[in-house]
Amino acid sequence: MSMDSLLAFARDNAILSLGLLGLTLALVYTEIARLFSGFKAVSPAELTALINREEALLVDISPIGDFEKGHIAGAKSVQLSQFDPESKLLAKVRDLPVVVTCRSGMTAAGAARRLVKAGFKKVYTLEGGNAAWQQASLPMVKGKA
Repeated sequence: MSMDSLLAFARDNAILSLGLLGLTLALVYTEIARLFSGFKAVSPAELTALINREEALLVDISPIGDFEKGHIAGAKSVQLSQFDPESKLLAKVRDLPVVVTCRSGMTAAGAARRLVKAGFKKVYTLEGGNAAWQQASLPMVKGKA
């Protein structure tokens, strides 16, 4: 396919071409933002290693009802409205890895950004959230923390 035919296709299919351009730019922006976010998304297996090897603190910001229905063993429930990087729970673990999780992993990124901004160095999110943990057939516990 020559450059002339490619340009002709783009001209004849302007809406498709603009859509492709928009999606490409959104993807590039998302990846660049992820690289410079200051925190890393980890898989359920990587989370298990962080907890076992580095005594990572797992903070679950899921709504309390969801937390009580099922959460990862050892997770501390902190409601997003009360999430404060300077709280007693977090201030004493500033040098340890802190992993933020939620139901799907989407809300955890905002909380992780707040930790990075507050000076935490080892901040992680669980990629896919608690749903990914369950999909990996890993155990969940019910009840309050």
